[in-house]
Amino acid sequence: MLPWTALGLALSLRLALARSGAESGPPASAPRGDLMFLLDSSASVSHYEFSRVREFVGQLVAPLPLGTGALRASLVHVGTRPYTEFPFGQHSSGEAAQDAVRASVQRMGDTHTGLALAYAKEQLFAEAAGARPGVPKVLVWVTDGGSSDPVGPPMQELKDLGVTVFIVSTGRGNFLELSAAASAPAEKHLHFVDVDDLHIIVQELRGSILDAMRPQQLRATEITSSGFRLAWPPLLTADSGYYVLELVPSAQPGAARRQQLPGNATDWTWAGLDPDTDYDVALVPESNVRLLRPQQLRAMSKDTVNLVQVQELTLQPEQQSKLKQLVNEENVRKQEESVQKHHQTFLASIRTSVTVFGERFRAFVTERDAVTATVVGLTLLAGGVYSAKNGRAAGARFIEAGLFKPSLVSEKSRITVLEALQHPFQVSRRLLSRPQDVLEGVVLHPSLEAQVRNMAIATRNTQKNHGLYRNVLMYGPPGTGKTLVAKNLALNLGMDYAIMTGEDLALRGREGVTAMHELFDWANTSRRGFLLFMDDAEAFLRKPATEEMSNYYLRVAQNAFLNHTRQRSNKFMLVLASRDPKQLHRTSTTAST
Repeated sequence: MLPWTALGLALSLRLALARSGAESGPPASAPRGDLMFLLDSSASVSHYEFSRVREFVGQLVAPLPLGTGALRASLVHVGTRPYTEFPFGQHSSGEAAQDAVRASVQRMGDTHTGLALAYAKEQLFAEAAGARPGVPKVLVWVTDGGSSDPVGPPMQELKDLGVTVFIVSTGRGNFLELSAAASAPAEKHLHFVDVDDLHIIVQELRGSILDAMRPQQLRATEITSSGFRLAWPPLLTADSGYYVLELVPSAQPGAARRQQLPGNATDWTWAGLDPDTDYDVALVPESNVRLLRPQQLRAMSKDTVNLVQVQELTLQPEQQSKLKQLVNEENVRKQEESVQKHHQTFLASIRTSVTVFGERFRAFVTERDAVTATVVGLTLLAGGVYSAKNGRAAGARFIEAGLFKPSLVSEKSRITVLEALQHPFQVSRRLLSRPQDVLEGVVLHPSLEAQVRNMAIATRNTQKNHGLYRNVLMYGPPGTGKTLVAKNLALNLGMDYAIMTGEDLALRGREGVTAMHELFDWANTSRRGFLLFMDDAEAFLRKPATEEMSNYYLRVAQNAFLNHTRQRSNKFMLVLASRDPKQLHRTSTTAST
């Protein structure tokens, strides 16, 4: 009886240990990878915006577990030429990296983002820059939306190599282009945020970066013509089982390759594969504790021709130095020849100028009419050249403003050419009718009437002195004359006006950002000053915590609108009308009075 009791206790103990191991599972892996921040440091970014972005990046990196065997961070500036603030591995703690970010200086120059991305590709995979092979790569690009060179091709090369790309846009970036540049899905990897609200996304973005450093499922990276690297989350431990990797060419199911790996492995590199071939990969966890499902994917090796082209473009360091030396020597030679030619031309022009001046001076003394005709002719010629050069763009903007109306505008004072041709009598009455009083047709309480008149006087003084218009917030129930006061104010001061509704803009979805940019571009073409009136503003400018603001495209449109109106302008005046101002976003209320 005693042996059977001992056997039963042993089996029960083993089952209990197995159940405990199944419930706890393998320990979560620490994040490990190379993280690069790419900051727009060009002259298109103001010093204030750069300081806010610099503080944002410092907040992002401070709590990260930087270290030799964990995360490594690097910072690269975008300018005329890319500049590395600090490479991978230089800082072993988040606090040290934060101090380095805060001490960085804006580089200015042009916005050559494409060149910086090509440079980032080299740095992310260059061991000389501190990068490590076989670890996740993450790029965080903070931009105001503009670039002087193409961004798409170098960004696609980074993503093809397995780099996870996050984009934070603080300006007027093209939503479709940035969505294509960011990793999928765009809702997780692309953020449109006002520069003063960057702190809102710090925690969310940091969590997404750490998730990208920990693979959530089987994936293929660092794909070449002869192999690729596989990575997966830690599903087992060294004592709880092992993995079986199976690689099968799609066109040859019988040519399967298998590899057994220990339970603590999280990556493996297949080499010696055929180029331009589809492979089906299966990861089978063999656990002695719990049942785990296999993970599968299909990966395609690159074409040999494309790889050769890449290798031709990526020269060895010795070849690069020789090429740079030859280019520098050739540039020096051309500069010397250009200086000599310029010197000779300059001396010849001086001699010619002295001769012509002497002859013209004698002609001035003898033939005054001929000299006068020459001066007048040269002046007219210069004016014609200047008008032809600068009048084209101005004419195009004028024609566009005169023929078309933005889709968001429901009513406007600016008369287009088509309206003048179709309704000449109505247009004439509109031009001749101008209210003499800003409160014409409106009855208000005496105290409120005094406030409105003071606002009109202040706006007129601003217009006369070419100052910055003050934005206005009007609130109250419908039918109290808010729209009529805004129209009378614009007409009384000789300004153009346009009326829109916040509900219309809120329902535009992904087209809202583009329509808004068209509206403000159209408004800035006014030469008399422009008053933009938004009725039912709370339908669009609600606080982020409300249920309606959970819509991603609505948040993007709101941030773009606040970016246009966060600073006062000498070209347009914003008037918001709301039934309940407490529902408005705090940034919109601070920008209005």
